[in-house]
Formats: sequence, structure tokens, C-alpha cells
Amino acid sequence: MTGKTSHDLRFPRTWLLCGNKAGDNTQLSALAGALGWPYEIKRMSYRPHELLVGRFGATLAGIDRRRSDDLAPPWPDLILTAGRRNEPVALWIRKQAAKVGQAVKIVHVGRPWAPLRHFDLIVTTPQYQLPDAPNVLSLTLPLQRLDEQVLQREAAAWRPRIPLPAPYVVLLVGGDSGPYAFDEAAARRLAAEAGRLAKHKGASLLVSTSARTAPAAARALERAIEVPARVFHWRPGSGRNPYLAFLALAEELIVTGDSMSMLAEACATGKPVHIFPLGGGRFAMRPERPQPVSGSLWSRQRLRALRGALALTLAPGRLKRDVRRIHRALIHSGRAVWLGEKRVAGTFQPVSGELDEAAEKVRRMFAGWRP
Repeated sequence: MTGKTSHDLRFPRTWLLCGNKAGDNTQLSALAGALGWPYEIKRMSYRPHELLVGRFGATLAGIDRRRSDDLAPPWPDLILTAGRRNEPVALWIRKQAAKVGQAVKIVHVGRPWAPLRHFDLIVTTPQYQLPDAPNVLSLTLPLQRLDEQVLQREAAAWRPRIPLPAPYVVLLVGGDSGPYAFDEAAARRLAAEAGRLAKHKGASLLVSTSARTAPAAARALERAIEVPARVFHWRPGSGRNPYLAFLALAEELIVTGDSMSMLAEACATGKPVHIFPLGGGRFAMRPERPQPVSGSLWSRQRLRALRGALALTLAPGRLKRDVRRIHRALIHSGRAVWLGEKRVAGTFQPVSGELDEAAEKVRRMFAGWRP
């Protein structure tokens, strides 16, 4: 039910506008899968100047049409989209469909930049601090859908390639995000703390970096690990990725606090999750224990902290993003702990049912559907 399909008239024609952010695309696929309707994926490629031209409402000026999938009739009845780059595209599609008398509903996942009234439904999380509104559904974590059969198949394929004894502590590594820099100093600190947990559990360490992990930080992390470990370095075109296998093989998971998508998928396994905090000063993920800002005055960490501080201070309220709200919710519920702290017995409250809730909201938009 993925990719281009012949349209089944029993269901609304559905398009997924996918871009260059894996986390956004994962959420769209999860929601489409939960709906159970056929859908067509439209992959967008963006122009370097899209930020300048993409703020003018319904327009395709921000995309490279030669490198993007075709946008032409028959128009969809439903658009699932995420990310600011795709907002003008979704609005343009709806405008074209309106010219022939067709109504198109738009479901945006995340935080829209356009006024909320332009969207039929917004599926969001606390980090974006959106106001309560009839068309806003606020969930605890980003949408995700782990397929247990796929997890076990990946685990079976990868287990013979991991020459380390179980049990496994899995470390999922993100990278720079907003005011947070995952640099070499943070990587060495993470290696030490992850190693302590693995030693305490008598476990081997399985590590997966990601698209946002700076190569220098990834190298520093691998060099600093002092326990038995298997490190997978993400690279474009690097072949089969053990990420899903690692989720399945893990006894416990560590996730850097910058990645909400990886946190969501780690929590979905039902296994213990540890959050590695980043940042220092006013915007530290753990304000009670901020990390020292390392490097020179012009280091990447200091510059990101300054830029993030300015953005969080000066940006309009609806454009601010504070991932600490998700951290607090997960820790308060007992769903996760800060790396180095112990879980309080009896506090665990799994996050479940949110994907189904979002899918049901979309279905209600098409109650009594007739083509």
C-alpha cells in the first residue's frame, strides 16, 4: 500500500508529501499505514533559496520540479505532509484542485509555519507549544509504527554479523539540533556514560550514528568507547542499516536527547530508555545539571548555543521549539530516565494508542466518504 497505486474508489485518494528529513517521512508513513488506505508518495526536492520564496503561501517556487515527483491531476482528496518546505506545496495543490471544484483536506504533522487555519488537522507534540484548537491534536511523542515481524527479521539477519555476546545496550546517536551541538567533547562524555551502563549490565554496546552525526564526533565517540562494542557509522549509500535490528536486539536503549524520532521508536519497544542530555547554560536539556560549553569563542557548540538562544528568545511563540517538554513528559511518566539515573520502580507508563488516535481523527474527516 506504499508508493504509486491505482486508485481504489472506496477510499479517499491520498498523497504523502515526503521531503529530505527521515523523521518527517517516518511519521507520514506511520500515519498512512495506520489509516490502512492506499496512498501515493510524492517526493520533493528543494531549491537552495526555498526559505526565501516558500513563505508566500500556495507556491511551487521553493521546489526543484525536475527533480521532484510529478504534481498533476487527478488531485488528491487528502494530503499528509510534514515540514515547512512542503507547506506551500500542499497549499498549491489544494488551490489547483479548488479550480475544478474539488476539496482537498490537509493534515500537517509537526509544527506548521503558516497560520493554523490553513490546515484541517495538525498532529503535533509538546515541543512546538501550539495552542489548543479544534484542528490541533497534541501527542506525547512523534508518530511511529514499528512492525514486530520486520524487527525480528532484521535481528535474525544481523545477529550473526555481531561478534559480541548478549545482552546488548543499544546507543542511538543524533547530532546538532537547534541550540544543541553534539561535538567531540559531548561524544567522549557519551562514550564514558554509555560504557558505565554497559559494564553495570554486563552487556556489549551496539552503536548506530545517524545522518546528523558529524563525522568528527562519530570518530571521537568510537575511539573513546572502552567496552566491547559494534559501531555502525551512517553514511549516504552505506548499504543495509542495522538500526531496526539494534532496536530488536536491545535489552536497554540510550538515545541522545536531540532526536525525538529515535526517542519515539526506542520508547515503542517497551524497553528501558535512557536519555543523554546535551547543552549548557539557559537552554540545557537538564537545567539543573547543565554541561560546560567547551571550545573557543567561535566553536560550533558556542555558536549553535548562541543561535538557538536567539531563536528561542526572539521567534514568535508559534515558531518556537523546546524539546525539553518531551523529555519532561517521558521522565515524569517513568517512560525514560536521564542516562546515569535509576528508574523508579512502579512509575512506568507506556505511551500507546496515540497513532491510532491520530488515524481515527483523520478517518472522521471523511465520515460518509463518497467519491
